[in-house]
Amino acid sequence: MKKLLISFFILYTAISCSAKKLQTVELDIVRLKDDSIVKVVSEVADSQEEREYGFMNRKKIPDGTGMIFVFEKDQPLSFWMKNTPTALSIAYIDRTGTIRDIFDMKPFSLEPISSTCSVRYALEVPKGWFEKNNIKVGDKIRLDSLMNQKNTN
Repeated sequence: MKKLLISFFILYTAISCSAKKLQTVELDIVRLKDDSIVKVVSEVADSQEEREYGFMNRKKIPDGTGMIFVFEKDQPLSFWMKNTPTALSIAYIDRTGTIRDIFDMKPFSLEPISSTCSVRYALEVPKGWFEKNNIKVGDKIRLDSLMNQKNTN
């Protein structure tokens, strides 16, 4: 009985941690082609724990939503899809908000998907979302709403 209670507690703790609600922010992506704006509602993963967990175990990520991963300094970044059942696309973004890379990622893949240069942010969205919205390398994400969100916490 004691082992059963301990197992239940461990499972409950794991579910509670994974169900933690992240802060959200609406990000504007400015397309260089025509200066039009595309909006994406993003969960903000800015702690080590939040960045490591990301979209793990999420079966559904609605169109027009994503997760932005915020790092303290510019650095080469690498992501994988361990325990992530939903196909994603990832944009690596530098400190000025410029998208430097866009890659598609396969569910459950342990293959690292690495940025080609030092960046500060990564934005994950449902696979094909960037292409569907004509968002390309060189387009810019306005970071002011993200910075405002960080300053209110």
